[in-house]
Amino acid sequence: MFKNNKLARSVQLACAIGVTSVSLFSSALANAQDAAVEKEEAVEKIQVTGSRIRSASLESPSPLQTFDASDIDAAGVANIQELLLQNPAFGSPGISRTNSNFSTSSAGVATVDLRNLGASRTLVLVNGRRYVSGVPGSSSVDLNTIPAQFIERVEILTGGASSVYGSDAVAGVVNFVLKDDFEGVEVDLKYGESAESDATERTFNITSGIGADKGNMMFHLSYSDEGAVFSRDRDRSAVDQLSNVYFTNEPEDIFNPVRPFFSSFPPQGRFDLGGTRYTFDSDNNLKDSFSTNGDADNAADGFNRSAFRTIAIPTERYLFAALGDYELSDNHSVFFEGTYASTKTQTKLEPFPFASDDIYADGLVPYEFNVTNTATGEEAFLRNPFVPDSIAGLGTDGNGDGLRDYFFAKRLAGIAARGNVAERDTYRFTVGMEGLIFDDWFYETYYIYGQTNESQVSSGQVNVQNFRYALEAVSDDLDLDADGITDEAVCIDATARSFGCVPINVWGNGSITPEAAAYVNAPGLLNTSLTQEVIGANISGDLFELPAGYVGIAAGFEYREETSRDEFDALQQAGLNAGNAIPATSGEFDVTEYYVEANVPIVEGLSARGAYRASDYSTVGSTTSYNYGLEWEVTDWLRLRAIEAQSTRAPNISELFAPPSQTFPSGLTDPCTRELTDACLAAPGVQDNVNANGGTFTLNQSDIQGISGFNLGNPNVKEEKGKSTTIGMIITPDNSGIKVLEDMSFTIDYFDIEIEDAIVSTPRQFILDQCYGGGDSSFCNFVTRRATDAGNNSAGSIEFIDSGVTNSGGFNTEGVDITSQYSTEIMNGTFRSKLAYTYLIDGETIPLPNAAADPFGGEVGASEHKWSLYLGYTYEDISVNVNTTYIGEAAIDDQFLAGFGFEPESVTIGKEVYVDLQVSYFATDNFEFYGGVDNALDNDPPAILSGIAGSDTGTETDAGTYDPIGRQYYVGVRATF
Repeated sequence: MFKNNKLARSVQLACAIGVTSVSLFSSALANAQDAAVEKEEAVEKIQVTGSRIRSASLESPSPLQTFDASDIDAAGVANIQELLLQNPAFGSPGISRTNSNFSTSSAGVATVDLRNLGASRTLVLVNGRRYVSGVPGSSSVDLNTIPAQFIERVEILTGGASSVYGSDAVAGVVNFVLKDDFEGVEVDLKYGESAESDATERTFNITSGIGADKGNMMFHLSYSDEGAVFSRDRDRSAVDQLSNVYFTNEPEDIFNPVRPFFSSFPPQGRFDLGGTRYTFDSDNNLKDSFSTNGDADNAADGFNRSAFRTIAIPTERYLFAALGDYELSDNHSVFFEGTYASTKTQTKLEPFPFASDDIYADGLVPYEFNVTNTATGEEAFLRNPFVPDSIAGLGTDGNGDGLRDYFFAKRLAGIAARGNVAERDTYRFTVGMEGLIFDDWFYETYYIYGQTNESQVSSGQVNVQNFRYALEAVSDDLDLDADGITDEAVCIDATARSFGCVPINVWGNGSITPEAAAYVNAPGLLNTSLTQEVIGANISGDLFELPAGYVGIAAGFEYREETSRDEFDALQQAGLNAGNAIPATSGEFDVTEYYVEANVPIVEGLSARGAYRASDYSTVGSTTSYNYGLEWEVTDWLRLRAIEAQSTRAPNISELFAPPSQTFPSGLTDPCTRELTDACLAAPGVQDNVNANGGTFTLNQSDIQGISGFNLGNPNVKEEKGKSTTIGMIITPDNSGIKVLEDMSFTIDYFDIEIEDAIVSTPRQFILDQCYGGGDSSFCNFVTRRATDAGNNSAGSIEFIDSGVTNSGGFNTEGVDITSQYSTEIMNGTFRSKLAYTYLIDGETIPLPNAAADPFGGEVGASEHKWSLYLGYTYEDISVNVNTTYIGEAAIDDQFLAGFGFEPESVTIGKEVYVDLQVSYFATDNFEFYGGVDNALDNDPPAILSGIAGSDTGTETDAGTYDPIGRQYYVGVRATF
C-alpha cells in the first residue's frame, strides 16, 4: 500500500496547507495535487503544518500563511528575511544587516519576530524540525543559513504551537519546506545595486536533482555578496545630529535636528590644563578654545562620526544543501538532509573615543615626574616632551600628588579603524526513517545535529594598561634606557620599557606614530560555539471509528540537548580595552518531551482537536503545553475554526547564565531634567549640579551620550507561559457555484496572545521613571550617578543603569489577520493576486506585576495597520509582478515621550508605502531573463533622529522597519536543463 511512499513525501512537502496556504500560483502545487488525484490511495494520509496527525485533508487546523517558490523568485531576494518582513504578521527584526552595525556580536545575522513578541518566541523549523540557532545563548535562527532558492515554500503558523512543536512557539512557527522533487539542473545569476551605486548584490545559485525508482537526491549551491551602504552616502545621515527636543522640550522639535551635533572627541584631541581647554586647528596649531559644533565666531572642532558609520553591513555567504530519500521496501524508507553555510560580515564605524578617565580614576594624566636612573643613581625632575612648551608651565596639581597634570579626550584615528570581521559556519544534518507499520499507522524517527561557530576579530580598541605606560613618558635626560641617546622620549616604567613600551603623543592631528599605535593597539577576539542535538520519533494513525469518522491520533517524543559558549579575549572580558566589559557566557541544558494529539469527529463536518505535551528540562524542571479547538465545515465554501492554546518557553542559556555584561543604551531621558523630585535631589551629585547651574539640573552632550550599564542573567528564572486564542473562518467562494468567484479564497482570523511570567530584562526607562517619579524607590538601586564632575561628565549625571532577567514581565497582543487570494484568466493571460492584512487592535508589555501596561501597539515597528499586496500577470512569455507593502502611521514610544512630559501618541510619523516591481521574459522554455526595482518610488525612511527611541545608530531611522537604502535595481537570468 505504501509503494508510492516517495510520492507521499513529495505531496506532504509540496502541497500548500489549508485554504490560506494554497498558493494559487504555484505550478509545483498544481502538479502535486494532480498526482494526488491520480493516485489517491498513496496520499490519502498526509501530515500538515500545525498538526502531526496525518489526514486526507490539506487544511491546517491553525491559521497559516505561505510564500512559495514563485513568490521568492518574484521578489528577487538574496536573503529570505527580506521577503518575510513584507508580511504584516512580522514585527521589526531584532537583528538584520541594516540595524546591527554597532553590535558587539552577531552583527549581520537575520532573525524574524512574529507579532512583535521577540525572536525568542518565534520557533523556526526546516521541514517541520528544529534548526540550530545562529545567536549565542539564544534560540534565534540566522536566516542567512537557509538558502532562499532551495525553498519550496514558507509556512507561517501564527498562534501558540508549543504542544505540537515544543518550546519557543509562543507567537507561532515559521516552517521552511525545502524542495525535494526537482530533477535536472537550474542555474540562477543576478546582479543588483542601489540608485546611489552602492548596496551591490551578486548572487549565483545552482540546483540539481536526480530521481530513480527507489529514491531521489537534490543538491543546492549558492553564493551571494551584498555590499555596504555608508551613512555618509545618504543626506539624512551624512552629518552627526541630535533631535532638537532635548533643547526645546517641544513635541514638534522631535523631528527637527540640531545639525551638526558633532562628537566632543576629535582626532586632534581636546585638553584641559591649568583651567583652560585647548585643541588644535586644521593646521595643527594649538588654540585655547574648543567649540564642538562651531558657531558664528568659531569653526567646529568636533568630530563627524557619521562619516564612518555603516547603514548596511556587507555580507558574503556560501551555502550548500542536499537532501534525499531511499526506499528500503514498499513500506519503509530512509531520508537525509544536510546544510552548510559560511557567512562573513564586516561592521565599520568611527574610530574609538578615548579619554584619560578611561585610564585614571580621576581622569588626570601627570606630565611631570621625579625620576631616578637606577643604574647610576642620578635623579631629575623631568617633563613629558609631548606637552606643548607654551602651556606646560600653566598646569596645576589637580589631585594632590605633587605633579602637574592634564585631562584629554581624543578620537583614536591613529590606532586603527573600528569594527569587526565575523566569520560564521553553520552545519546541520538530519537522518531518519519513515514508513507504514500496518493499515494506516505511520511512523517517523529522526536524528538532528546542528552547530554554529563564529570567529570574530574586532579592531580600533586599545590596551588600557599599555596606554597608561605610554602616556607616562619623559625626555630621556638621564638615559634611562641606556642607549646613549638623551634627547628622545621614553616610558618611565622600566618593566614596560623591557616589554617594548613606546611613548605616545596624544597632542594634535596625526600625533600617534605607527610604533606607538602598535604598542597600545588591542585587536579584540570573540569565539562562539552552539550545538544542538535532537532525537525524535512520531507515530500517527486512526484509533477507532465513530459515527462521524475515525478518531485520528499522533504521539511521540523528542530529546534535545543544547550548548552555547561565547568568549571574548581577556582584555574585553575585564573591560581593559576601554570598551564594554563582556565576560564569557557558557551553559547547556537538555529536555525530554512527550506529546499526544487527537482529532475527534463529533458530527459530519464538525470535529474537536486537542494536543498535550509534557516536558522535563534540566534547568527549570517539568512544564506542560496544550491546545484544544473546534473545526466546523459549515458548507462547501465556509469553514470555521477556533483554537485555545497554552504555550511554554523555557529560558535560554543567555537568560540563565549570562554574567554582568556591559552595554551602552540609547534613547533614554533622565526624569530629573524635567522635574526635580525629592528622589532626584537626594541622588549623589544632583544638588551640586543644580547649585552650579543657577537652580536647574543641566546635562551636557557627554552626559546624554555616555550612559552605560550591565545586563545580568538569572539562574533562578523559570519558564514563561503564553495563552493564545484564535477564532477564524475560511471562505472559498469558488466552491459556491458562482463562476466569477472561482479560484478565490479568504481567511479572517482573530488572535489574542497573553504571556504570563514573561522572561524579561526590566526596561531601563521604566527603572528611571519608577526611581525618580515616585513609583518605587527600590529601583534606585539599579542606578548609579556621578557624585562629582568627572572629566567630560557633570555631577549628578547617570553613569550606570543595570538591568537583570526576571519572570516579572508580561505581554499582550490582539488583532485580526485577513488574507485573500485570487487568480483568473484575463485577455488570454493569467492574473494572480495575494493580500495579507493585519489590524493590530492592541499590544502592550507589562514591566512588573500590577504595573501599568506599556503599549507598543501603534508605535514605531508595530503599526496598527499593515498590509502586503501582490499582483501578477503573465501573458505568453512575459510576466509582470508588483508587490506593495503598506506600513501605517505610528507613534513614538510613549515611555520616551513621557520622559519629556508629552502625552502618549502625541508625536507620530506618517505611513509608508513601498512598491517593488519585477518583469520576466521567457526567451525559451529553458531560459528566463528578469529584472526588477525595489522601492521603486525611492521613498526615504521617516526621520527618527539620533536620540529618539527606535532610531538605529547611523541610519537616522528605524532600519529594521523601514528601508534605509532607497531604490535598488537588479537583473538576472535563470536557466533550466
